Amino acid sequence: MEPREQRAIFGLAGIYGLRMFGLFLILPVFAIYASHLQGHVSRTLVGLALGAYGLTQAILQLPFGMLSDRYGRKKIMYLGLALFAAGSFIAGASNNIWWIILGRAVQGSGAISAAIMALLADLTREEHRTKAFAVVGMSIGLTFALSLVLGPALYNYIGVPGMFILTGICAIGAMGVVAKYVPDPEVSHFHSDAEVSTLSLKDILANRELLRLDFGIFSLQAAQMALFVVIPFAIERTSGMPVNEHWKIYLPVMVVAFLLMVPFIIYGEKKNRLKEVFCGAILTLLVAQFLLGAFTNSFLGVLAYLVLFYIAFNVLEASLPSLISKIAPIAAKGTAIGVYNTGQSLGIFMGGAIGGILAQHFGSEAVFIFSGALIAVWFLLAVTMRVPPPTRTLVFSMQYKFERSDTKRLQAALQGLAGVVEAVVLPDEQVAYLKVLRSGYDETGATSIIHKGQN
Repeated sequence: MEPREQRAIFGLAGIYGLRMFGLFLILPVFAIYASHLQGHVSRTLVGLALGAYGLTQAILQLPFGMLSDRYGRKKIMYLGLALFAAGSFIAGASNNIWWIILGRAVQGSGAISAAIMALLADLTREEHRTKAFAVVGMSIGLTFALSLVLGPALYNYIGVPGMFILTGICAIGAMGVVAKYVPDPEVSHFHSDAEVSTLSLKDILANRELLRLDFGIFSLQAAQMALFVVIPFAIERTSGMPVNEHWKIYLPVMVVAFLLMVPFIIYGEKKNRLKEVFCGAILTLLVAQFLLGAFTNSFLGVLAYLVLFYIAFNVLEASLPSLISKIAPIAAKGTAIGVYNTGQSLGIFMGGAIGGILAQHFGSEAVFIFSGALIAVWFLLAVTMRVPPPTRTLVFSMQYKFERSDTKRLQAALQGLAGVVEAVVLPDEQVAYLKVLRSGYDETGATSIIHKGQN
């Protein structure tokens, strides 16, 4: 991998992770902080404040990605980071819950995820793009775990307003990283594996197997966001720890959850048992909801719930994108991921909003029942899904210039190779996308066609 590509990957992964860190940082402490704000702050308003960014993010992330095609990736990233910083400062400057909700919504309006991924595709060669996207994915998981640990620790020193101000300052710093560290692309164009195409959107929305996964990420994020409306109070009540010491619980929980997640992912991928691992993780989530409902007044019960929840959560967060890649048509992978990300953001908003309403009017148990019902429906959808074959997606830059008239011939030649499940040749991008079996793939034949156009 060239140094320029490495700069692009780590710079953009850092910006993506920083933005998510700023959104996640208040999750483990905000519900308790809000209970001390001026005036009557209901659980409903707490839930709205937690989830508000999900709504604006869901509405704007696809349009921002498309605007980056027209006006330039970096210009849209500057706009998004400026909005994120503005929202952070709005929320940090007030102790009024309504201004905090507004600030969180403005934070979410800086929806630059699609623009970041498009720029990353511009700056990396096809053979390295999957690794580049994986680094960004890992940055999200790492920043989420860090936010649960650092949120309570920072609460002790700078409080929630200070966290908002800090993330706003970091967003301004990120604009400098975009300008000075992230390279400018020599050529910027549409990438089917990274961006949403309006032409393929209808087909993706009609794909039942993909819709199962979209509902899954919606349910997973809704359950988690609803959790943070009530779980800080449960930890405080059962452990006797003030909120600034809750990191002592989240740190071992996240370490244990990560260590126990890895063997399940390896087993699922290597042994082609991804569906069994996937459904088992959803069932574990369901058990965890009932466990917390039954032992909400027990510290050990709350601790067991968190461990089970985050083992399953980590497995599912890793498995869902893998299943999207296996199931989505390879020429519309970017569109499938865009719809998936929108479902994720909507889940964040709905989980916070509905979790807050239920906690206020019906108590914590109603939140667990809501989450359990969502997960139960997801489990029924998951156990009836078709098992995708063990495949991987390869992207090749064609080594010679070919015309549109050659497209069908090249595509048919690649499709006819042993181990090729799906082949698409795109003349506008001068690339070939192959979905191939993990074993039995005719790499030599594909290389011959890619380099020489020979059957």
